[in-house]
Amino acid sequence: MASRFGLSLQLFILFIFGDLVGTDSLDGLHYTSPDYYPSPNGGWVLDWTSAYEKAQSIVETMTLAEKINLTTGTGYFMGPCVGNTGSALRVGIPSLCLQDGPLGIRATDHNTAFPAGITVGATFDKALMYTRGVALGEEARGKGINVLLGPTVGPLGRKPRGGRNWEGFGADPTLQAIGGALTIEGMQSTGAIATLKHYIGNEQEMYRMNNPLQQAYSSNIDDRTLHEIYLWPFAEGIRAGVGSVMTAYNDVNGSACSQNSKLINGILKDELEFQGFVVSDWLAQIGGVSSALAGLDMAMPGDGAIPLVGSSYWGSELSTSILNGTVPVDRLNDMVTRIVATWYKMGQDKDYPLPNFSANTQDRTGALYPGALFSPTGVVNQYVDVQADHQGIAHAIARDAITLLKNTDSVLPLSRNASLKIFGTDAGTNSNGINSCSDKGCNDGVLTMGWGSGSANLPYLVAPHDAIARVCPSAEFHITDSFPSNVKANSRDIAIVFISADSGENTITVEGNHGDRDVAGLSAWHNGDDLVIATAKIFPTVVVVIHAVGPVILENWIDLPSVKAVLFAHLPGQEAGDSLTDILFGDFSPSGHMPYTIPRSESDYPSSVGLLSQPIFQIQDFHKERLYIDYRYFLHANITPRYPFGHGLSYTTFTISEPIFSVVAALSEYPPSRPTKGPTPTYATTIPPVSEVAWPTNLTRVWRYLYPYLDNPAAATSKAPYPYPTGYSTTPQPAPRAGGNEGGNPSLWDVIFTVKVKVTNTGSRPGREVAQLYVELPESVLGVDIPALQLRQFEKTDILSPGENEILTLSLNRKDLSIWDVVVQDWKAPVDGQGVKLWLGGSLTDLRIVCDVGNRVCNGV
Repeated sequence: MASRFGLSLQLFILFIFGDLVGTDSLDGLHYTSPDYYPSPNGGWVLDWTSAYEKAQSIVETMTLAEKINLTTGTGYFMGPCVGNTGSALRVGIPSLCLQDGPLGIRATDHNTAFPAGITVGATFDKALMYTRGVALGEEARGKGINVLLGPTVGPLGRKPRGGRNWEGFGADPTLQAIGGALTIEGMQSTGAIATLKHYIGNEQEMYRMNNPLQQAYSSNIDDRTLHEIYLWPFAEGIRAGVGSVMTAYNDVNGSACSQNSKLINGILKDELEFQGFVVSDWLAQIGGVSSALAGLDMAMPGDGAIPLVGSSYWGSELSTSILNGTVPVDRLNDMVTRIVATWYKMGQDKDYPLPNFSANTQDRTGALYPGALFSPTGVVNQYVDVQADHQGIAHAIARDAITLLKNTDSVLPLSRNASLKIFGTDAGTNSNGINSCSDKGCNDGVLTMGWGSGSANLPYLVAPHDAIARVCPSAEFHITDSFPSNVKANSRDIAIVFISADSGENTITVEGNHGDRDVAGLSAWHNGDDLVIATAKIFPTVVVVIHAVGPVILENWIDLPSVKAVLFAHLPGQEAGDSLTDILFGDFSPSGHMPYTIPRSESDYPSSVGLLSQPIFQIQDFHKERLYIDYRYFLHANITPRYPFGHGLSYTTFTISEPIFSVVAALSEYPPSRPTKGPTPTYATTIPPVSEVAWPTNLTRVWRYLYPYLDNPAAATSKAPYPYPTGYSTTPQPAPRAGGNEGGNPSLWDVIFTVKVKVTNTGSRPGREVAQLYVELPESVLGVDIPALQLRQFEKTDILSPGENEILTLSLNRKDLSIWDVVVQDWKAPVDGQGVKLWLGGSLTDLRIVCDVGNRVCNGV
């Protein structure tokens, strides 16, 4: 079994193992991950040439200690950021600061708390996706953060109860891919290094990590599903030039992601031609030599199996492994070159600020290394305000994501003179303070984001209570989750009920939920269903507002006659209130669309996507549903959801008409031959002198800080045999035919077809519409089972006044029209698009145009 050294519990379990590669069937048993060695060197891709040349000129002058400093974190709480590398100051490279997170700068001040990724996905707005990325990058740079740990495209949302689905953009590979790529492009335009995470298959929080009694669960995924579903957004992020990729905690097909040679060396670095550096999730590294050989480039936070004891899998241990020849010098040189090249690629050698904040304290002064028993102290927080004008971006995203699910009798928008009574603690604020719960580890007041490392402090909060009171001063508020017995209603009264559903990271347990919604399920929290039902018994008109991390079952009350309208406001960040009143009172028409399906029952999902619990042995999480997640499964099983993927109403109406189909390029069965790999930096491969990792005489040591130095360097040169994996080799593998540039063969992104449509506002109010394009691929031509419809493109109009129209162009590339051929190991398409149909409309169940690609004709449905 690749990349897993030492005896593990799973070897005691009697299973027959299948292979990740070369199979298109799921046999219900374990999968293995084939060995793939050596780790490919970076630097041959044209866009990275200059950065690698600069890096090479520096790396070839670095000492062994300097190289290892840049690959190894300094330890938990051993610096201002959640992760800090050592430095190479002699050659001008500082300690690098790595900091969460995907919706804002975690654990700091004077930052913006943007809407979460799932909210951004609900906008279906590419411009907002990019603009938010720019703002995140600007704030990271302003705080002196070199590597911002986001965006998140894994988990994809396979499990509706999954704790961190909300960090990503939606339960669809294309939506995740576009959201992730545009975020990366925006972030890195500022010089900050983006980190695409978590690679890969981390679809559940519970049991994701190793502990003394249990190995992290194994996500067992067949090759085609891996490529067409879970790798899809990672490939797009790599094509966007992402500087860093973070490995997940879990195993994939029996091999830990942090040292899975097939995933890192074979797919990420060879097939997808990733040129940046691979970093472990915090404490996800489980071996030193094994992870280095498998392609890991940076270990975070640097500690070994037990944090805060001063030990590491790398650091001085990596020094030893280089000196005794166990890890080739060439592998270390590539690790460091990738890191330094990324630093140069983003221009961080030019006036990039040092960290001016501390993730460990909000005080102005404090310990410089809080993880040490005795630490020097100094100024750790300079309270630099990086918010700029980002409030407007946050507001626009939160507003344009709000999704109108139901609006009987056009109850919405509300009049400012309406007689309103508001119920639910989700309308208010946390009575203990907006940032009183560490990493948002509670659900008190309006739900602005989930909990865990993907959260950020709120600089302020506009709660719905405050915003509604400002617009409608006569509104009456009952900020409670129990319906008050003394409340009466008359025929003019409108009740607005706020309910929520939370989740987060499995480092914090909230109301019994261990990150995932293992206790709450898909129900509203705090007896939200009961509050809606009680209100609906009294009031003739009820509007329900939902802040949620993912799907919520609505069946207990959705069909009650008095429940006239439902708004899904997702996770709005700091602008929760004003963004909502924009929609409630009609200043803007809602234009959000659901980034996942709302089922009628949790049993509507396939059983394989449920949470798994097994307290002792390693959990084997078989992806038996394969390609059929979320709406793909509902279509496949002919199950009608309560609200489909892509659903979203407006206060106005639109037509999508006059399609113009164009052929831009010919479509062959397989892509043209990939470009040939160019040269990569070369260095001397001789083992460096032991003196390069001897303790400097003038160094003042900090206890528990992780150093590369050895007490007796000469002893590290012993040549004891090392148990390399069976498939280990230092001979480069043949270049994968599916590779050729960042993200894969560059011809995969050649535009093949375009469809232009005219979107017209036919209603009486201004509004925006989203045109969604779904591809139907022919099973008879491609010879495999294929989901009936797959989202492959979308575009959103500007605000259109009544009677106004806009022409939208939706483009499809070769990859959009392909399936992964597990035998040929390349992307296969129907020649000239024969048998392909393109469906366009406002949602998955509102498809108004179909194009028969083979006959080059489009018609209304």
